[in-house]
Amino acid sequence: MIAVDTNVLLHYLLQDDKPQSSKANKLFASQNKILITDIVLSEAVWTLKGKRFKLQKEDLIQVINQLFKEPNLEFEDGQSVWRALNIYRTIEFIKVGSKKKDVDFSDILILEKSKSIISKKMALLMVFIHSIKLFNKLIIF
Repeated sequence: MIAVDTNVLLHYLLQDDKPQSSKANKLFASQNKILITDIVLSEAVWTLKGKRFKLQKEDLIQVINQLFKEPNLEFEDGQSVWRALNIYRTIEFIKVGSKKKDVDFSDILILEKSKSIISKKMALLMVFIHSIKLFNKLIIF
C-alpha cells in the first residue's frame, strides 16, 4: 500500500501539471493500493474549495464520490468518510449563537471520526467489564 500526500491527490484530480499529473495518473492506474489519509482528504477538499479553485459544495461531493469509485483506493477510515459525506450532502449550515456558519466537510469528518473512536473504546470497555464480571463469578465458585 502506498500512502499519497495531498499534492499527489490534487495533481491526479486537477490534471494541472503535466509531468506531476502524469506520475499521479500512473500511480492511480497501477495495481498498488493507494491510501488516502483523513488529513490528505481534508487538505485536498480545503484546497479545492479555496480561493484558487473555488469548487462549490456539489462539486466537492462529486469529487469525494468519485474517489470512492476508484478500485485501488482506500481511505484511512472509509466508513467515517462515507458518513461525513452523507451528512455534508444534507446540511447547509449550523447555528452558532445567533449566526449561521457554513459547514465544512473536514469539521463533519472530525465529528464522525470522534464518534467512531468513542464508540470503539466504549465497546472495548464493555467487553472488559463483562470479562471482569465473568472472572469474579469463576473466583467466587
